[in-house]
Amino acid sequence: MKQFIVMAAILPILMVFVMQFAVEQQNQGRIAALQEMVYSAKEQAKQEGRFTPAMKTELGRNIAKYFELDESEVVIEADSQIRYRRNRFDERELISYAVKVPIKKIMAGNRMMGISDEDNTGLYVIRGETASERLPN
Repeated sequence: MKQFIVMAAILPILMVFVMQFAVEQQNQGRIAALQEMVYSAKEQAKQEGRFTPAMKTELGRNIAKYFELDESEVVIEADSQIRYRRNRFDERELISYAVKVPIKKIMAGNRMMGISDEDNTGLYVIRGETASERLPN
């Protein structure tokens, strides 16, 4: 009987490790999809010479839909001023961007460990620069 009580107490704690693996796999899949969406938007911005408002809106909408978030939770900071390609490298041709997305569930079994849902979140940030491909008129 003593062994049964010990196993009944330890089994839920050990199950957290199994569930954590599943949560990590889910988060890695979401992050990979997010990186793909941002990469696609960045390639569009290279051709346009900037992140247009329509591109930002579409990217935010796609991310919010995939992550099941409200669109206001997705923060996209990107250059909206047109940058032109030069014949040689110039800092002025770089398009800067940052995409910030909250990850809602980082740890499995957070309540059992005494961690609130608010504390079990993180902010994933993709920040970068890319050279414009748009030629001056």
